[in-house]
Amino acid sequence: MNASDDVLGTLLSVPPPVLAEPTLLAHLAAGWGLAGELVPLTSERDLNHRLDTADGRFLAKITNPAEAAEMTDFQTRAFLHVAAVAPGVPVPRLIPARTGAPWRDTPAGRLRLFTWLAGDPLHAVPRSLALARASGVALAQLTAALAGFSHPADDHVILWDIRQFSRLAPLLPVLSDPGTRDAAEAALARFATAVAPRLADLPSQVCHADFNPWNLLVDADRQRIAGIVDFGDMVRTPRICDLAVAASYQIDPAAPLASLAAFVAGYHGVLPLLPEETELLFDLIVARMITTLVIAGWRAARYPENADYILRNTPSARAGLAAFRALGPMAVTRCLAEGAEG
Repeated sequence: MNASDDVLGTLLSVPPPVLAEPTLLAHLAAGWGLAGELVPLTSERDLNHRLDTADGRFLAKITNPAEAAEMTDFQTRAFLHVAAVAPGVPVPRLIPARTGAPWRDTPAGRLRLFTWLAGDPLHAVPRSLALARASGVALAQLTAALAGFSHPADDHVILWDIRQFSRLAPLLPVLSDPGTRDAAEAALARFATAVAPRLADLPSQVCHADFNPWNLLVDADRQRIAGIVDFGDMVRTPRICDLAVAASYQIDPAAPLASLAAFVAGYHGVLPLLPEETELLFDLIVARMITTLVIAGWRAARYPENADYILRNTPSARAGLAAFRALGPMAVTRCLAEGAEG
């Protein structure tokens, strides 16, 4: 293990698991009594398939074996909690095995089965202010549903969590563009002195922490978020960090302020922002965009066979970072405050 592995942690330093489809089908038959056809799905850390059966479609997920059992339990119980307290929030429903267990052990990792959510991926449909606002509403509804949830493993360390931004410093050489690297160094310095000390005083809770367009499904009318998937980065963190993660993917380079204001307005209508949260959003959004570029760049170099998927969000992060740098913190913060006011 090299120094980069130490920074990223085991879960981000290993490839997704591998299991032959006939073996996976055998486990699905033994565990859930299901038979059908498997369709492979892309994933950063896990092994995912859509299962098409005579009774409908399902999501079969094999968790990376590097993930501790308490982390899988943490995510599993979060699904159950949301289903119980906010059944209208569109997250997959866990389907227990015939034994009643939430998962089944396989040679590749823990296998769970979920309901399949229909819809078009947000990243594949045209941007609109209506969808930006709908995304803000959906995030706030999920965050509100998770507000009362806790688990012994919820305060774990994952490098995608904006709280851990300072840990990225050893990985900055992966940024080949000098301008981007300079911006990252400046953001890290500001984060340490002006941002991190203030985060501890803001409301914290368990958050989804990866509300990106690849994890969101849109209904046929392109007006509503119909599905929220992939709870693999879930963590207890300041609530505003979760909003910053989502906002970093909502910036339309053609209309950065309008798209961001619509998203924040949708969120604020459900979960009102505190003024001190709004003040930090610019720096937190920049931190997330840099995090995306650094971690994805490092992992793509290490796992070139999965690079297309790993790098899926880097174009939007690069474009968003350029737009933010051009606008400056004062214009963005003023826009965010106006968005919070509706």
